[in-house]
Amino acid sequence: MFNRDADSSFMPEFSHANFQRQKDSGYGLLKGDDRNGRIGLAMYRERPTDLVITDLFMPEMNGLDVVLELTREFLDTKVIAITGQRGKKDLLQVAKLLGARQILHKPLSMEKLLRAVSYELAH
Repeated sequence: MFNRDADSSFMPEFSHANFQRQKDSGYGLLKGDDRNGRIGLAMYRERPTDLVITDLFMPEMNGLDVVLELTREFLDTKVIAITGQRGKKDLLQVAKLLGARQILHKPLSMEKLLRAVSYELAH
């Protein structure tokens, strides 16, 4: 989850190297629980961010449910949905229909992810 002036210590491997451009622009990175969409959703409710990146496959609450809940409850939420599951590209399309602004298939380059993040943060 990206947020202006957020504490970027949650995910130092991204904030200090790969996401330096966002950090320089005044954005930090909050890392939700990548094993449980329900925890990530609760974190967002407590502290909304400017952008959410979610994987579609997580136990307990999957990414499709996260996208649906976020876009229902918070109409202006920006979500990027990703998956690395082979043969699941149609699930990315479902995520788009549920409100994800961008959908990405893993593996993806850091450049592609940064372009998507930069675009969403700017618009």
